[in-house]
Amino acid sequence: MFKHVFLTGPPGVGKTTLVRKASEALASSGAAVGGFYTEEVREGGRRVGFDVVVTTTGERGCLSRIKDPAASASQGGREYKVGQYVVDLTSFENLSLPLFRSMGLPTQGDGRKVFVIDEIGKMELFSQPFIREVRQTLDSPRCAILGTIPISRGPPPALVEEVRGRSDVRVFTVRTPSYSRSANLLNAYLGQCHAVDPRGCWTGVSHSFLQAGLCGQSALLTSTRIQ
Repeated sequence: MFKHVFLTGPPGVGKTTLVRKASEALASSGAAVGGFYTEEVREGGRRVGFDVVVTTTGERGCLSRIKDPAASASQGGREYKVGQYVVDLTSFENLSLPLFRSMGLPTQGDGRKVFVIDEIGKMELFSQPFIREVRQTLDSPRCAILGTIPISRGPPPALVEEVRGRSDVRVFTVRTPSYSRSANLLNAYLGQCHAVDPRGCWTGVSHSFLQAGLCGQSALLTSTRIQ
């Protein structure tokens, strides 16, 4: 039995869109859904950075921005960079960390909880408190995670490798930017799972459904573990 579901795939393939669609479907089914997703920020048609957005409220905070060359070089403190983007660690932690803690609080409804983490990537992993919260949530009996992890060009970050290696995690590779068809597959899969049971586990998984719908050569989503 697995507990957590993660999507992976190259940038721009539609992981975030799939997670948003799936979290909306889960919320409609009665699950308590929390967490955040990452969204591009564009100005004049050019990508200038990324924001993190709360799934339930739409509240957003800065994750990273392209460094302004006119900015003062005398600003104190360590600078965290991924490529041309400077990570705003304070903004990210101020928005994301309370969301993890709120999932431990009692909720109304049938007790099912799903926490969205989009994504566990290089920018987010500069935060040691974030890493601790992810590990605690993975081990928590209170909720399941619906998240995304990147495909690394080199050795994957330690936490990503840890997530992939867990027996209670199912990882799907998104293989096409045609996210509407992929979303239908993922939502059908979650429907087969009957969302999430009160213990936080995805249930009712059909092996034949996985093999026929998700694991064929022409599949839009491919599972990396069949149990």
